[in-house]
Amino acid sequence: MDAKHSSSPAPLDGGPAARLLAWYDRHARDLPWRAKPGEVPDPYRVWLSEVMLQQTTVAAVSPRFTAWVARWPDVASLAAASDEDIMAAWAGLGYYARARNLVKAARAVVAEHGGRFPATEAELRELPGLGAYTAAAVAAIAFGERAVVVDANVERVVARLFAIQTPLPAARPAIRAATDRITPDARAGDFAQAMMDLGSSICTVKKPQCLLCPIAVDCQARAEGIAETLPAKAPKKKRPYRHGTIFWIERDGHVWLVRRPDKGLLGGMRALPTGPWADERPGLADAPAEGPWVVLNDTVVHGFTHFELELALARADGVPVDPDAGEWWPIKDLGTAGLPTLFARAAERLKGV
Repeated sequence: MDAKHSSSPAPLDGGPAARLLAWYDRHARDLPWRAKPGEVPDPYRVWLSEVMLQQTTVAAVSPRFTAWVARWPDVASLAAASDEDIMAAWAGLGYYARARNLVKAARAVVAEHGGRFPATEAELRELPGLGAYTAAAVAAIAFGERAVVVDANVERVVARLFAIQTPLPAARPAIRAATDRITPDARAGDFAQAMMDLGSSICTVKKPQCLLCPIAVDCQARAEGIAETLPAKAPKKKRPYRHGTIFWIERDGHVWLVRRPDKGLLGGMRALPTGPWADERPGLADAPAEGPWVVLNDTVVHGFTHFELELALARADGVPVDPDAGEWWPIKDLGTAGLPTLFARAAERLKGV
């Protein structure tokens, strides 16, 4: 269904939306992907920024976004880029499935939509990697469709605004319904960005600045004195711990790099070779060369969504068992290899040892 003609309930009378939009007109953040007053939003830049910002901060994304659009200024240029170049450019932003879906979506836009992004939330959902949030954000911000946009900032603002005390994630249907109630038919994109800005700068996780909030008069949690306790969260489950070994093979100023399998964690990325990731320390299992190996008295710990990973560090001078399984990379140019953060940190500890 077209977002403009959804059967969602009408916004509340009186107006948190109107107050919020008036505040946004004065205080909107100046962000490299955001259209300035009078400009038409670029769907490519809106989509790219929303994908980059998932699980990543504005401060981290801003310079990366600027460099990205300088290299690939539109969806056609991104669609024509190699997977290898895209994955290398994405290194350090994490959640690498986003980068793989990014190029798939770009190619779908070019091949199936003539290089123009579809304008409705439903059509956008058909593109690879565009879930409910991203499709709604692009539909609202880039095309002015009435769509209900709920990210972590909006979740927090709305949970407080309506004093929704059910813990997350169970509270999400109620939060979305409440967001739907106050989303206006006009300026839905500005409203979504205003909610994000409010959550980022004023309705913050700790010590919300309620005296500066343009919708404080509407906020039930503030009236009840419980704003900072919301949204409530269910107790976190302890993440399991796994172990592995990173192998550094050096020869003539070069280090041996491999390409990780396309599917799975850090898929498609260049990396230092590793053995299995297991519940117990695997030692030198699946070492990519015969050695002899020197195991450093050091480890690298990295947190993934569902587990913590501790990797021992081993190095050797030698020849890989399978010379077709990777490539030699100049150590002095290792920064251009696009290593994920985990492997870049390990490389800093291993080179020169």
